Amino acid sequence: MRLAVALFVIWAFPVAAETLLAARTLRAQTILTPDDLTVATGTVPGTATDLAEVIGLETRVAIYQGRPIRPADLGPPAIVERNQIVVLSYVAGPLTIIAEARALGRGGPGDSIRVMNTASRTTVSGIVAADGSVRVMGDR
Repeated sequence: MRLAVALFVIWAFPVAAETLLAARTLRAQTILTPDDLTVATGTVPGTATDLAEVIGLETRVAIYQGRPIRPADLGPPAIVERNQIVVLSYVAGPLTIIAEARALGRGGPGDSIRVMNTASRTTVSGIVAADGSVRVMGDR
């Protein structure tokens, strides 16, 4: 009976990690393009490393030139602006109520913003939908 012995050699090469940095000072509400970013070798914990994941996102805060890009400082581009008239829908089971409202903040899809119903002057919080409407969900 012959035993087959396999010898595995593992080579340890340092992995070149990258961190995304701001190529220039980016104001809040800037939509990121490849020209706005630069890549640096090395990693900084909690920062973005993939260019494809941040292109097209909007900065939520000012990011100064040479600073690392943190995913927490980015979000989807706003599709609802402050003072914009939006469709407000309230959904509770089979009941749906549609009204006109004024946005009291700005936000992108999935963001929670406050809106004021223009007829009743009632202020509520809702979630921005992909079509730009704001949805308030009732208790189930």
